[in-house]
Amino acid sequence: TVAQKIVVHKTSPRGTHFRRAGPRQRVYFESDEVHACIVTCGGLCPGLNTVIREIVCGLSHMYGVTKILGIEGGYRGFYARNTISLTPKTVNDIHKRGGTILGTSRGGHDTSKIVDSIQDRGINQVYIIGGDGTQKGASMIFEEIQRRGLKVVVAGIPKTIDNDIAVIDKSFGFDSAVEEAQRAINAAHVEAESVENGIGVVKLMGRYSGFIAMYATLASRDVDCCLIPESPFYLEGKGGLFEYIEKRLKENGHMVLVVAEGAGQELMAENMRSMGHEDA
Repeated sequence: TVAQKIVVHKTSPRGTHFRRAGPRQRVYFESDEVHACIVTCGGLCPGLNTVIREIVCGLSHMYGVTKILGIEGGYRGFYARNTISLTPKTVNDIHKRGGTILGTSRGGHDTSKIVDSIQDRGINQVYIIGGDGTQKGASMIFEEIQRRGLKVVVAGIPKTIDNDIAVIDKSFGFDSAVEEAQRAINAAHVEAESVENGIGVVKLMGRYSGFIAMYATLASRDVDCCLIPESPFYLEGKGGLFEYIEKRLKENGHMVLVVAEGAGQELMAENMRSMGHEDA
């Protein structure tokens, strides 16, 4: 198992443990009765096609499953779009392509319509690849399935390049993001170095945690300061960010600053936050 809390003391309660993934000796479904489907929702992330390919090949080669459907265009694809049949042959080369071969969309989550579609098609395994909102939707689909007493399993595959899931070693797409981020840092460094008192600011993804910013900074070696959501900082006064920037400019004549998108939220003007604008 994987422990949710890594550091425990003799006096700690036992805590939550998650079972490691992998093949089991006994499985619930008979292979020839399995009718699986895969859907991708939300934004793009490097490695989506690889995940689709691995699910299809795993089900097919390891468990002998022959009926696997791809739902096109995110959640609304369950009731509004076509489906495509997925076999090891059709997914053979898809890991070399970007994006997702199934297409994606935001929103379109009508729980009862989705479960109606699952029921009508006779699907009994649903693989949902997506981020926070998508997994909340997966949870609602599972609850509706349970309420109707259907024998359908829902598997959520977390999609976050931010790597901010506590229990897994690394989320897919993270390595690619760190690699790509270094190119942006390098460009900012070249530019900042070329002018007097040049400051290169690179903003990277990381709403609640700064893994991409931190790893890219460690790999790049050109960064003077890295700001992440986990470490609060202040701007004015002794020991503040402005004082540090001034010091680096005097010493070096230029500097590079990397910021994770969620860093310093508490410094944002109150009215900016109260607007509460979020995308669909």
